[in-house]
Amino acid sequence: MYDTIIIGSGPGGYLAAERLGQAKKKVLLIEAASLGGTCLNVGCIPTKTLLNSAKHYVHAQEAHKYGLTLTGVSFDWAGIQRWKTEVVEKLRGGLASQMKRYGVALAVGRGAILEAPSGDRPGTVQVALNAGGTEEHTCRTILVAAGSVPALPPLPGIQDNPAVVDSTGLLAVEAVPNRLAIIGGGVIGVEFAGLFASLGTKVTVVEMMEEILPFMDQEQAPLFRRAMKNVQFRLGCRVEEIHQGTVHLVTKEAKKEALEADQVLIAVGRRAVLDTWGAKAAGIDVGPKGITVDDRMRTNVPGIWAAGDVTGKSLLAHAAYRMAEVAVTDILRYLDGTPQGSNRMRYDAVPWAVYGITEAAGVGITEQEAAVKGIPILKASLPMRLSGRFVAENTFAGQGAVKVIADAGSRRILGVHGVGAYASEFIWGGAVLIEQELSIEEVKQLIFPHPTVSELIRDAVWEIA
Repeated sequence: MYDTIIIGSGPGGYLAAERLGQAKKKVLLIEAASLGGTCLNVGCIPTKTLLNSAKHYVHAQEAHKYGLTLTGVSFDWAGIQRWKTEVVEKLRGGLASQMKRYGVALAVGRGAILEAPSGDRPGTVQVALNAGGTEEHTCRTILVAAGSVPALPPLPGIQDNPAVVDSTGLLAVEAVPNRLAIIGGGVIGVEFAGLFASLGTKVTVVEMMEEILPFMDQEQAPLFRRAMKNVQFRLGCRVEEIHQGTVHLVTKEAKKEALEADQVLIAVGRRAVLDTWGAKAAGIDVGPKGITVDDRMRTNVPGIWAAGDVTGKSLLAHAAYRMAEVAVTDILRYLDGTPQGSNRMRYDAVPWAVYGITEAAGVGITEQEAAVKGIPILKASLPMRLSGRFVAENTFAGQGAVKVIADAGSRRILGVHGVGAYASEFIWGGAVLIEQELSIEEVKQLIFPHPTVSELIRDAVWEIA
């Protein structure tokens, strides 16, 4: 019998397995596809690998601006894909080594709860093995980390259309398309837009909202969009249907138009996997977006926890990591009777990042969210061109900014937002300021290394009255 069975080996699943293994618990990790889940295999890692190759290509083309002379710059898509595969396989192998190191058993197949744990009675999980046949395992606790899959809207012409792909399909295309239409201006859409536009594809992003990345601060989203000079954005447009490679849309002026493309990416978000792992048999409450959990990642069924995208709370790999750690703390309490402590899941300081030739990142509330909540704020925004490091290393020095938002009463930092190079690397500092409830005066006393782009956080704080 296992102490814990984990269904799904994405960031939430494999990190929980590591932490429980470190605690000397007997763990079974079940995965139907490849170890590492969506993030490692068809999400975070392969997209960032491809984007890095695109960045090298762009920088090589711009080398003359930095006083360098390069001739015959070109790219090899097959070579880029080989590098992507090498990176993924290397990391997958490292993850397998970690599982072995901590004594985590692996089952390759689809896991489903047959019976939930109850008191002294163990739970039962069945695995439909990829190799054929089934096996059943008993356990004292269960963690569901089944992840998410691309969401497909009910648009006519999507099904059985070879021109239409989701994010997984676009990662594996054999050739760079000449024309790419992207339905959805969220994170997935704009990252693929930046990638293929950098390689010469004519990219058009169609977004129903009036601006891309609607969760971003409304002052910063346009900065990110304008930095993508080679991408055409059709905002406020609704797609009616797709016929082969033709996207039929209606503009905000109620005009019908046809957009021709060789490939059409559906990038309208992701949905939690809720229908394959036995939620009904276990009696687990499931809401419209995901499994219902409390701040310790407990489901309504004692002995069963959930973490990651399957909860629908925050579909980010690093959020899944934190959920896993919180769940593990509570699982160990359940197994060993250890004190609960204060390890709870909080979402107000979860940072986000959008990657491309330039980057965007943020944490905490935006100015618009503060207005909706009725929170009086103090704010300051500084352009990236005030950073010596940014100007020295970027030819588009006028693009980007860092914005800091503070509570006007308590003067606590409530939000940090950035558009520009390295935003994804320095945003963790903003998360710390919010998590630790630091005030404007306390941040002013911190020392930031120079020259770095992160200094703009401190400089913006000094700009606040």
